[in-house]
Amino acid sequence: MHPSRRAVLKGALLVPVQAGAVLPPAPATAQALDSPWDQVPAILARIVPPAFPDRTFPITDYGAKPDNSTDCTAAFRSAIAACNAAGGGTVLVPGTGKFRTGKIHLLSGVRLHVEAGGTIRFRSDAGSYLPAVFTRWQGIECFNYSPFIYARNQTDIALTGTGTIDGNAAAGPWFGFDDQRGPDWDRLQQQAVDGVPVEQRQFGDGHFLKPNLIQFYGCRNILVEDLDIRNPAMWTIHPVLSRNITIRRVKIYSRGAMVDGVDPESSSDVLIEGCTFDTGDDGTVIKSGRDTDGRRVGVPSTDIVIRDNTYYGRWGAITVGSEMSGGVRNVFAENNRILAGSSYHSFYALYLKTNNRRGGTVDGVHVRNLTGGPCDRGGFYIDMNYSLTGPGNGPIVDPVIQNITVDGLNIAGSPFAIKLSGSTASHIRNVTIANSTFTQIDTPAPQLSNADNVVLRDVRINGVLYGGSPPGNRYEAENATISQGVVESNHAGFSGTGFVNYDNVAGSYVEFTVNAAAAGTATLTLRYANGTTANRAMDIAVNGTVVAAAKPFNGTGAWTTWQSTTVSAQLIAGANTVRATATTANGGPNLDYLEVQT
Repeated sequence: MHPSRRAVLKGALLVPVQAGAVLPPAPATAQALDSPWDQVPAILARIVPPAFPDRTFPITDYGAKPDNSTDCTAAFRSAIAACNAAGGGTVLVPGTGKFRTGKIHLLSGVRLHVEAGGTIRFRSDAGSYLPAVFTRWQGIECFNYSPFIYARNQTDIALTGTGTIDGNAAAGPWFGFDDQRGPDWDRLQQQAVDGVPVEQRQFGDGHFLKPNLIQFYGCRNILVEDLDIRNPAMWTIHPVLSRNITIRRVKIYSRGAMVDGVDPESSSDVLIEGCTFDTGDDGTVIKSGRDTDGRRVGVPSTDIVIRDNTYYGRWGAITVGSEMSGGVRNVFAENNRILAGSSYHSFYALYLKTNNRRGGTVDGVHVRNLTGGPCDRGGFYIDMNYSLTGPGNGPIVDPVIQNITVDGLNIAGSPFAIKLSGSTASHIRNVTIANSTFTQIDTPAPQLSNADNVVLRDVRINGVLYGGSPPGNRYEAENATISQGVVESNHAGFSGTGFVNYDNVAGSYVEFTVNAAAAGTATLTLRYANGTTANRAMDIAVNGTVVAAAKPFNGTGAWTTWQSTTVSAQLIAGANTVRATATTANGGPNLDYLEVQT
C-alpha cells in the first residue's frame, strides 16, 4: 500500500531552489489519487495482446529460400497477403537459415513468426525500401524510405518467435547518410515551420534520411515478442500514433548513430517488459513529435509501463524526449536494471531532454527501483536546455516538465547523481526523489537550477543523507508568531501539522525565531502555496532589516501545489528574527515553513 501524497511530503527535505514561473496545475485526477502508481492496474488491464487464428503460411511455400542470397521480398509479400485475405493467421519464417529480403509491409491479422534458427536479413541496397511511404522522421511527418518492417493503419499484428531479425544496416549506405543528411534535415524542418503540406515533403530516393527498422503507424493491437532484433539503420521499434502495444522479452542490439531501442511516439497503452537493450543510443525513449509539426499533430504519448528490463547501452536507459512536442503523460518505469555492456555504459539512468522550440508538456513520469551502473555522464538528469539543431527559425514555445517521482534509484559510479536544469522561462516543477542511494559520485551535491518544489527524502549520495527526518533547521509556520493570519490544515501537501493562511491585508506577517550557532551568510527557504493568479508579494526582514523587498510569491496553480523560494541573508550568532510581511491588499500566500541553511 503506497503512502498518500501528504505522507510522502511530510518530513521531506525541500531542497532550496529558485521560485518559478506559473505553470498549469496537474490534472485533478492525479491529485485525487493516493499514489500515481494506482493508475497502473487500469493501464495494464487495457493492454491485451492480439490473438490469431490457427492458420499458417510458410514463406517457403511462396518461393522463399534460406540461402542468404535469394531475394525473398515477393515471397514475404505474397504470404502476408494470403494470410490477411484468409482472415488472419501466422506467416512462418522457418528455422532453417537466413532469408534475404527487402521491405516487409504487414497487414491486419498477420503474425510474422520467426522460428529459432531462422533469420530475416534485410537487403543492403536503398532501392529495396522504395517507393517512399508516409512516416515520421525524427518527429516530423514526411514521405521517406520505407521502414524495413512497416504497417500503417492495421489492426492485430505481431512479430514473434525466438529467431532473429537482422537489419544488416552496416552493409548498406545508411550510416554514410549520417554525414550527408544535413541539407535534407534542414529542409524538412523548414517545411514544417512553413506549413508545407505533408504530401509535398518528399524524400527517399536521392535523399539522405535513413529509415527505421520496425515502424507501426496508426495501428492498434500490436505484439512484439521474444525476438533477437539486431543492426537497425535508425530507431529499432517505433510505434507511432498507435494503441494497445505489448513489447516483451525482446533482445535489441544496435550500433551507430540514432539507433534507439524502443521509441513509442504519440502512442498510448504501451507495455515494454522483460527486454534487453544493448544499444548505441537511448534504450526506451518516449516521444510525441517535434517542434511545430509535433504541436500541429498534437497527440501525446500516454499510459506507458516499462518494467523488468535490462540496459547495457548508451545514452539514456529510461528517456523522454527530446521530440516531445505533442506531450507525454503517465509514464511508469519499475524494476529495471543498468549493467555495464561489452562496448558501452549507459550515459544516464533517467534522462528527460527538451528545449525551447519543443513546446508540449511532460506531466507525470514515475520511476521506482531503477538500479545498477555505471552511468558515464550522470544519474538522473532533466535538461530543458538540450541542444538545438536545424535551421533555427522555428518559433520559441517553452515546454513544461512537472510532476516527476523517483523512488529507489540506486546507481553506482557516475559524474553526478541528480541534475535538474530548467529554463529561465519555464521552470521544472514538482520533483520528488526518495529512498535512493548513489555511490562513487564525482560531484555529489544535487545540481538544481530553475526547478521548483524539489523534494529529497532519504537520499544518500556518497554516504551523505539528504532529506531524512525533518531537519533541525526547519521552522514550521504554525509554530511561529502570527499577526493577522490563522493556522489551517485544509489543503493537502503541507509539512508538520498545518500552515498559515494570511489575512487578506497588507501588513499581515509570520515571524520566526531562528537560532544560529555562529554569525554568517544563510540561505532562507520559504515553502508556500498560492492558488490564485495574483502575486502575493512579501517583504522578508531579518532582525528588523528588509533583505528582500516585495519578493514575488506568484501563483502556484492550486492551494495544494507547494513551491519554494530562497533569500540570502546575514545571521548573527544566537537568536535571529525572520519576518515575512505581506505588502499587498491580497495578503501573503499560505506559508508552510522556513528552512535555514548556513
